[in-house]
Amino acid sequence: MLERWDEICHQWVAELLEQGSDDEVFASGYLQGHFAVVLSELEQETQPQLTQLQAQMSERLAQARTELAPDDLALIQHAWSQLEQRLLH
Repeated sequence: MLERWDEICHQWVAELLEQGSDDEVFASGYLQGHFAVVLSELEQETQPQLTQLQAQMSERLAQARTELAPDDLALIQHAWSQLEQRLLH
């Protein structure tokens, strides 16, 4: 499952690198870094679940509120919503 999620993320980022705006590329790169860390943490789980991934990503985005300007945070939250939809399908 982790490989599938990683593949979905890489495909999404690649599409944005080709066709996305500068803001979308920034947000996808920021998310990709956090996503990779979360996936590495989930490798410790016997049967990682999407709900675990979602919870850990939500926690990281909550922590990002102190690191990012409000506009950047909004971009990243929107990007996470897009990626999350891909993971669900």
